[in-house]
Amino acid sequence: MMDYPLLLTNFMQHAAKYYPGKEIVSVYATGTFRYTYADWYKRTSQLAGALRAFGLQKGDRVASFSLNNHRHLELYFGVPCMGGVLHTLNIRLSVEHLVYIINHAEDRILFIDEDVYFLIEPFKDQLKTVELYVILSQSGVMPQTTLSPVVLYDDWIKGYPEDYDFPVDRDENDPCLICYTSATTGDPKGVVYSHRGLVLHSFSTGFTMGIQEKDCALHIVPMFHANAWGAPFVCTLCGMKQVLPGRQILDMASLCRIIAEEKVTFSCGVPTIWIMLHNYLEQGGAHDFSCVNNFFSGGSALPRHLIESFEKKYGVILSQGYGATETSPVVTLSIPKSYMQKLGTDEKIDIRTTAGLPVPGLDVKLISLETGKEARMDGKDMGEILVRGPWIAGEYYKNPQQSAVTFKDRWFHTGDIGIMNPEGYLTLVDRTKDLIKSAGEWISSIDLENAIMGFSGVLEAAVISLPDVKWQERPLACVVPRPEAAKTITKEDIQNYLKDKVAKWWIPDEIVFLQELPKTSVGKFDKKKLRATVLPEVLKNRDKA
Repeated sequence: MMDYPLLLTNFMQHAAKYYPGKEIVSVYATGTFRYTYADWYKRTSQLAGALRAFGLQKGDRVASFSLNNHRHLELYFGVPCMGGVLHTLNIRLSVEHLVYIINHAEDRILFIDEDVYFLIEPFKDQLKTVELYVILSQSGVMPQTTLSPVVLYDDWIKGYPEDYDFPVDRDENDPCLICYTSATTGDPKGVVYSHRGLVLHSFSTGFTMGIQEKDCALHIVPMFHANAWGAPFVCTLCGMKQVLPGRQILDMASLCRIIAEEKVTFSCGVPTIWIMLHNYLEQGGAHDFSCVNNFFSGGSALPRHLIESFEKKYGVILSQGYGATETSPVVTLSIPKSYMQKLGTDEKIDIRTTAGLPVPGLDVKLISLETGKEARMDGKDMGEILVRGPWIAGEYYKNPQQSAVTFKDRWFHTGDIGIMNPEGYLTLVDRTKDLIKSAGEWISSIDLENAIMGFSGVLEAAVISLPDVKWQERPLACVVPRPEAAKTITKEDIQNYLKDKVAKWWIPDEIVFLQELPKTSVGKFDKKKLRATVLPEVLKNRDKA
């Protein structure tokens, strides 16, 4: 066999050569921008030329602080394919964490979307290694900014050749991207991705999802979040149409318009997005999903009623996946096997409520919380999820202490608790830190949240542990009512609803109603903030009583 390296360069050049007329679409507040893979390759080549002229060396890091748009997609390939490492910055992180990870990664250039440049200005003087700021501007107008030195992206790359000589004889294990975890405790941890890892991840997830050139992807997952779940790489590999919605990500009316107009066939998003979209639809929001084949969800478990409603009322298959920053990120996908297609609708929905089956190329096992041995595949035996494979991280960037805790015996210890049924489908039970143990029995906060969100008057629900003298711990439910139920819903309504949905001892004694739930930088319910704000109030009121 030829010793031919697995590089993202092949994806880029393949798309430009064989699908030159396929569209890449960016949606801005001022209008829609369209160009082709041929155009994209020319500009990506110019970007590579500008980086080389700047003096970027192999392995040097540059950062992007941007929404989803075509210039960001140029960075996704131009930086790693010329030899650099792209560091995607989460624009929702705190100033403290942004300063830490930019300095820790030693980013030399910071590419900033013109819509968010002002977020960098307050702490620019704390950035020790940044030599140049480049504004990704659709307007073509330099904003009034204190960043310096600063240039407009299009001005910076123009004049360079439109066909860069990208190296194809590099080591496939060279780093190409770096992403930091959204830390709940301590500093964020860096995960470095190799060309080989992302290529293999793309092959495996692409064919598992059944994605083809004729599809059209809407990139809802932010490109700063775990490589947008790898979707830009898979889509480029297949030469399919890509739609990048920018600020429209959180505007459900705009998303539905984009889906209909661009004939989107699939998209990925966190549960928060699908809850928002479902709420919009339930309120009579205009939509046309006739082109959609599948929506995928990840980040946390989806309530069954949501999956059921999307399919039965709106004709959309909503499937789940599981992964992490450390896993590039896809580990499992909840797609029924071929012989399961004869099952009824409700039985297939049962499958899609799981986190799914491990994708080809990975090993997954569960280690029992009780015995420390590998858990049984019986759908009952709980254990911590361990993963290994060619696109799973083996360490954290410049962090040997945390690496030793998380990566042991060539396995990534996820900290997530799950069960696996005899068919191999994984169901998430909880994070190890979020499991509730009441009177010696485990309560899954995820399952309880999903049960509560099945109640018609509930929009969102998060469950945390409430200390209890008698039972050790009890569940505390934090609930956001639907607007129409906000003035009428009661604790007793939810408790009565749960009586035939969960075990009696799972039903929360305490339920707190909130206007909104705090979210993490990647859209998950922020239980750390709930423990810091809601829990003390509940304990204080309980002590008074």
